[in-house]
Amino acid sequence: MAVSKEVLDCEMKYLKNSLIEIDKQISELSKDLEIESIDVKESRKFIWENKGSMDPVEIRSSLMASDFEYYAFERHANYLKKLYRVKTSPYFGRIDFKENAKINDQTIYIGITHLTKDNDNLIYDWRAPISSMFYDYEVGSASYTAPEGVIEGTLTKKRQYKIKDGKLLHIFDNDVNVTDEFLQEILTNTSNDKMKNIVNTIQKEQNEVIRNIDSKNLIVQGIAGSGKTSVALHRVAFLLYKIKNLNSNNILIFSPNNIFSEYISNVLPELGEANALNTTFSDFATKYITRYSNIESFSSFIERYYVDPNVNKDLTAFKMKDEMINIIDEYVRELTNNAKFRHDVKFGISFYEKEDLNKLFHDRYEKLSMFERIERISDYICNKEKKIVSKYGKTVQKLLWESFNTKKDIITLFKNLFKSNAFTRIYGSQLSDDEINDFINRKTLRFEDSLLLIYLQGKLQSFPYSSLIKQIVIDEAQDYSKLQYTILKKIFPNASYTILGDINQNINPYYNYNSLFDLKDVLGDTKYVELNKTYRSSPEIIEFANKIMGLKHAVSIRRSNHFPVIVENPKDIHKQLKSDIEDGGKIHSKIAIITKNHVEAKYLYDLLKNDFKDINYLSEHSENFNHNLVILPSYLSKGLEFDLVLAYTDINNKYTDNEKKLYYVVATRAQHQLKIYNQL
Repeated sequence: MAVSKEVLDCEMKYLKNSLIEIDKQISELSKDLEIESIDVKESRKFIWENKGSMDPVEIRSSLMASDFEYYAFERHANYLKKLYRVKTSPYFGRIDFKENAKINDQTIYIGITHLTKDNDNLIYDWRAPISSMFYDYEVGSASYTAPEGVIEGTLTKKRQYKIKDGKLLHIFDNDVNVTDEFLQEILTNTSNDKMKNIVNTIQKEQNEVIRNIDSKNLIVQGIAGSGKTSVALHRVAFLLYKIKNLNSNNILIFSPNNIFSEYISNVLPELGEANALNTTFSDFATKYITRYSNIESFSSFIERYYVDPNVNKDLTAFKMKDEMINIIDEYVRELTNNAKFRHDVKFGISFYEKEDLNKLFHDRYEKLSMFERIERISDYICNKEKKIVSKYGKTVQKLLWESFNTKKDIITLFKNLFKSNAFTRIYGSQLSDDEINDFINRKTLRFEDSLLLIYLQGKLQSFPYSSLIKQIVIDEAQDYSKLQYTILKKIFPNASYTILGDINQNINPYYNYNSLFDLKDVLGDTKYVELNKTYRSSPEIIEFANKIMGLKHAVSIRRSNHFPVIVENPKDIHKQLKSDIEDGGKIHSKIAIITKNHVEAKYLYDLLKNDFKDINYLSEHSENFNHNLVILPSYLSKGLEFDLVLAYTDINNKYTDNEKKLYYVVATRAQHQLKIYNQL
């Protein structure tokens, strides 16, 4: 909706005044921070130089005062960074709200961060309670939840702005939830090297996920392109704003691979927050498994399925089953029940009879894990002998293990798992020593075995408890087994979980969910939400992708761009790719050739590298995603998006019906145009 010249003049004046105030506050805050920095340094220097003449109470009091000064300095420094970030584009939206109990409308400008002048709010943070109405309501009756309760009234205006370099380029007046005109302009933009924030186009259903704090855990089932990852990161920013004493170091994000981690690395800084801790499950596992040089990544695990003809798929599939949780539980239970000290233990001049040691093991310390029981018995002996535990404990433990009928070596115990009654009864046969040694005696522990080893180790030694992590976000949640979630819940029992995934994009050929809501059994108090609108791909692409999976509920919000999906079997793939890349480069910024596996990706890269000097081959070890033309295997493309996708498989290696979810992932990476080779 066009606005009058009078309205435009008023808006330009408000923008000018806001920019002036931001510059003023940046200048003042910069000067204040210089003084605060000196004060903090002087305060700590004083404590250090005078601590000898201060009593403990004075030292504690001085340290507390110094810490308070430092936290104030840090808070002001962070706000200064936010002001710098918004100094040329201070806000993106406005709502006018008439509260039922008041006469006049309240004008609320909304931006990445707040701006106040003389105790008046010039701009509200997008995460403020009152700002939620911008995302949740059309013009008309509206309400928001404030600290004092629900505030009801009427939304009389809803406006959006396009501001760049301090200039007001466009005003969108809208009567519906985030105007189609504005949203479509955003959606038609080309893809970027990094994921961008969506703070100015968050939709109502997305906002409900972002602001949900009523449930301890949240499971989000969202179709491809529904903005799951963006929603997750905006939720992290909201939680940092909403939850007292929560900081970025208390949040752990699990990403599918390092390429994706790099791709999303800009979003939180754009929202004015420091990046949260980020890892892949395999990297996370290396902290708990030290007996192997490396742990196979999830991407390599998938790759092995498609390119290794010698892989024992039946055994791998069995190891990924949920039953392995019960098998390990039973194995450890039997191992512990049958464990005993075989002879008396002599320490110093004292003898500890095996009967007494076994009573301690099976009775007094029965609620502890096997390894913890040995440690407690060691403590018991040290205390009895009036010996310092930290000095003599290891020696006593060594004596106890020498008398014990079970070896302390975790790898030996891991091997024995596959010979146990618990395993062979369910698997149906016993593995030979050669079969077991084949996957145990490796420098790189296979992915499926790493999950079993972590869980077994935790059951025998106890799971390491972490209180630092308070919020965990898991993206591509459908690719994680229940065993993985069980492990995380054991290590982070008090953390809240935000789980985001799509069962239609499960690329793990050995594991499937009927519904992500099945995870409620592991997580406990959980809310389940579905996102069924896609903002990434054109209607033509979504229609094609829906046919792959037989879906009907996936709806594209984009307008048609009149690029039909093309499927063909070219006679000369080199010539065809070269032509399609050259033509695509005339209208698209980001082009990806996505192959089924890394062998095909490397083949095409070698085929094209002399034709296109800027072409880049992405492997699981790549960390930078900043190229206009890339080649990558399908299982590394999760969560990424491109203007044009050229999907390739060898003519003799088509996606089968069993691989349709992988095919669906590849197809839905395309925003504007999709072309597929050799799938006819």
